[in-house]
Amino acid sequence: MEDPIHVAVTRTVKPGCEAAFEDAIRAFFVASMGEISTLGAQLLRPLPGRKDRTYGILRSFANEEERDAFYASEHFRRWEETVGPLVEEGYSRRNLHGLEAFFEPTGTDRPPPRWKMAALTWLGVWPTVYLVSMGVSRLLQGWPRWAATGVVTLLVVLALAWGVMPIMTRCFRPWLSDPASAETPPG
Repeated sequence: MEDPIHVAVTRTVKPGCEAAFEDAIRAFFVASMGEISTLGAQLLRPLPGRKDRTYGILRSFANEEERDAFYASEHFRRWEETVGPLVEEGYSRRNLHGLEAFFEPTGTDRPPPRWKMAALTWLGVWPTVYLVSMGVSRLLQGWPRWAATGVVTLLVVLALAWGVMPIMTRCFRPWLSDPASAETPPG
């Protein structure tokens, strides 16, 4: 089985068109979930209180062929026509690999350096594993070790994907996108 393909798209919305864009993207997400190739989609809004109007869109596909078919589809072409009046010209679209799928776009076409992604992921994983393990340890007493580990890791992955990592990437966004520390880890 192939690993899913994750794609990050950034679009800058015209001033005053944010609500219309969000309504349009929600409708597009719902309609596109009927596409066989689409495994999921997520909208990443600009941080509140900032003048940034750049939105991130994370979309997942079963494989490269289905990704390519989606972006070549009539459905996607109609979306581009619908959203065209709401967004500024041009946008970026790139595949994400490995840890990059957790990290929202930082306003550049380059992902954060791997060492920063690894450090922030560890910082999220460590307390999450500890808290989940403590929280379910009594419930899993007597279970085979492999099954208990499976439950704990499932809960950790769900917590990371839909809670911990989105919050952490927002909180650490300035550090992740700092070009001065992009090349090598400190030390």
